[in-house]
Amino acid sequence: MNKMIHTIITGHRLVLSTYIINELLDVTRRKFKNKDAVIHDLLNQLPYELVYSPEDPEPGLFEIRDMNDYPVLYSAIIGNADVFITGDKDFYEVVVLKPEIMAPADFIKKYQ
Repeated sequence: MNKMIHTIITGHRLVLSTYIINELLDVTRRKFKNKDAVIHDLLNQLPYELVYSPEDPEPGLFEIRDMNDYPVLYSAIIGNADVFITGDKDFYEVVVLKPEIMAPADFIKKYQ
């Protein structure tokens, strides 16, 4: 099992937002035709808490270069996540008190 996922599900609480799940399904449908079932199987096997992302997130909680990324971090904030794991470097410039924004490798180093 992937080290990061193993670390998350054995010692933490995985939080996924409806925004992220919908984005995952959209990308999968676009790039990997007929693979929806694989994503649904994965989601059915993972223990996670679901956070409903609002259609119109409250603006101005933080500044981010790509406003398309705003709902992603916004959902983590309203979901009360402690850590936000991402490989998108745009998030590393964002200033928020919580969640702590970390690269996957940094998460593994700190929490494994």
